Amino acid sequence: MTTPSAQKAVYLISTFYKFQKDENPEKTQLYLEDLATKTNCRGLIIIGTEGFNATICAKTPETFEAFKQGIREYFKVPDLFFKDSKSDVVPFRRFKVKIRPEIVTLGDTSLVPFGHDTRNNHHLTPTEWNEVMKNEDHVIIDTRNWYETKIGTFKGALNPMTDKFTEFPQYLESKNIPKDKKVLIFCTGGIRCEKGILEVQKQGYKNVYQLYGGILNYLNEYPNDQFEGECFVFDHRVAVDQNMKASEQYKLCPHCGQPGKTEIDCKRCDTHEFICEDCAQIEFKKETCSKNCAHHYELHPERKAPRQIQPFETEEW
Repeated sequence: MTTPSAQKAVYLISTFYKFQKDENPEKTQLYLEDLATKTNCRGLIIIGTEGFNATICAKTPETFEAFKQGIREYFKVPDLFFKDSKSDVVPFRRFKVKIRPEIVTLGDTSLVPFGHDTRNNHHLTPTEWNEVMKNEDHVIIDTRNWYETKIGTFKGALNPMTDKFTEFPQYLESKNIPKDKKVLIFCTGGIRCEKGILEVQKQGYKNVYQLYGGILNYLNEYPNDQFEGECFVFDHRVAVDQNMKASEQYKLCPHCGQPGKTEIDCKRCDTHEFICEDCAQIEFKKETCSKNCAHHYELHPERKAPRQIQPFETEEW
């Protein structure tokens, strides 16, 4: 009798955010850590006095829904928009809550979309977005950082090539786009554009629109349409493809953390690994699988050693 092959585990993932005042982020941090322990969830949540920005994952539908319900109840947001997906790759190795001055860093704490339903500030649904892209004159700007844009973006999008979001205002000012031009801006899940559109409007643009729910929401409705390539995500999936599945071609470069697809066999420990194009140009990195191997290979290129086991590889979830 043939034994059926073991099925891969499927991890449930959700990305969500909300701009709302929080007078006690430290209390919120303790609540979220307790909620994650009770529901056995992992992920990363950025919190601050202006709200929260999160991606979490769970192993079962029951714990997934329990965590979401805990979020709805604590923050009093029954209609919170959760952008859900699935993966057979573990997205996170642990759960962490970070308190920061801004939940998405633009560098101007006065630009926060309080006081109104953010979904009314010139948001376009994926269907409306397609209509503009295909039928109207427009300028489209990718507000993400350069390493995110290089593996996928919308057709015709301007790429600011920024290292961080705080550089976006200066980039926009330098482009001298006519103030009456229709401007479209987008990001991964929508949160960056909630602040980005305030900056664009501050610079005098009235005819500016953002993609509601970002690329992740768009791909759920329109795969293989106006978005080309894959969408970078900030977890161990590295990116999602047009069908919102974990990338099969990109891995996190062990040297710098950028998306990489250059395959190598480590000269020190013989491990097969993927590194990014930039590190593939650096002599002591281009043929090593980790920072540890790169360091020792640079010192003693003639010596071999076994692969160093990482602590997370022995942890069970």
